[in-house]
Amino acid sequence: MAPGSDDLSHVHEPVLVQEVLAYLALERMPTGLVVDGTVGAGGHATAILHAHPETRLVGLDRDPEILTHAAARLAPFGDRAQLVHGSYADLDQVLMERALPAPAGILLDVGVSSLQLDDLSRGFSFKGEDALPDMRFDPTGEEQTAADLVNHASERELADILHFHGEEPRARAVARAIVHARPITTIGQLREVVRRSAFRVRRHDAATRSFQALRIAVNDELGHFERGLRTALEALGEGGRLVVLCFQSAEERLVKDAFREAKRAGRGRILTKKPVRATQEEIRRNPRARPARLRAFEVSENAAREGSK
Repeated sequence: MAPGSDDLSHVHEPVLVQEVLAYLALERMPTGLVVDGTVGAGGHATAILHAHPETRLVGLDRDPEILTHAAARLAPFGDRAQLVHGSYADLDQVLMERALPAPAGILLDVGVSSLQLDDLSRGFSFKGEDALPDMRFDPTGEEQTAADLVNHASERELADILHFHGEEPRARAVARAIVHARPITTIGQLREVVRRSAFRVRRHDAATRSFQALRIAVNDELGHFERGLRTALEALGEGGRLVVLCFQSAEERLVKDAFREAKRAGRGRILTKKPVRATQEEIRRNPRARPARLRAFEVSENAAREGSK
């Protein structure tokens, strides 16, 4: 489908929508501002704007192609929805440059979009066969591509990426195979090189862990996420809530650490003692929801005062 088309029938539905709405609890501040830091195709944003007719929304995304889809989907809401090409890690600058108030709620739905996976030319999916290994969220940026990484990184660097970002048990063997197979020019070639050396599991393609790891490294996803969590917690107004959807264990560890640190500093309270997960009914309807974990935090000046006593 061409960027900008308003036919989004193939897009996977957003996960944990009702839970996101419940934890944002925007009815407490019905005229407030909400930020969707990873707007994607606009699924969560649409649900938020429908549920709260007086709420305004700012949606950010690093991928300019994704924003064209979001713009089409959110067009019926007019100027209640404003889209920005950028990273949620820079949310403070976005708010300042546009003279926007402190948000009443912020949503971060972390990871790769279904639209990015479905566009095989982008190189995110190992089904892309003849596609170039790119994997950048922002193809207009200057970040290195996956092709740069697999063809020029040292064997040790590749092994570290596969181990820490993909939890690949045979990271060293896969890294060695990649180096020996250079130059790697297509996704199909990369997939076959990885498959021959990677640890095999029953339910997933053997290349899954390595492709995930390369994507995370190319886009510095954990770096953006760590900065974004800190920026989001600092940007929220009194009573504002941060809701985070994670799909990987490394992401969830960062969320837990950030929330605990904010609580110790007297910034507010953790709303989710344990991560909220999808029901079996939702998983049957939307398999992408299976690994999703929701955590939420509320900023409170009262907590800050109590913490200073």
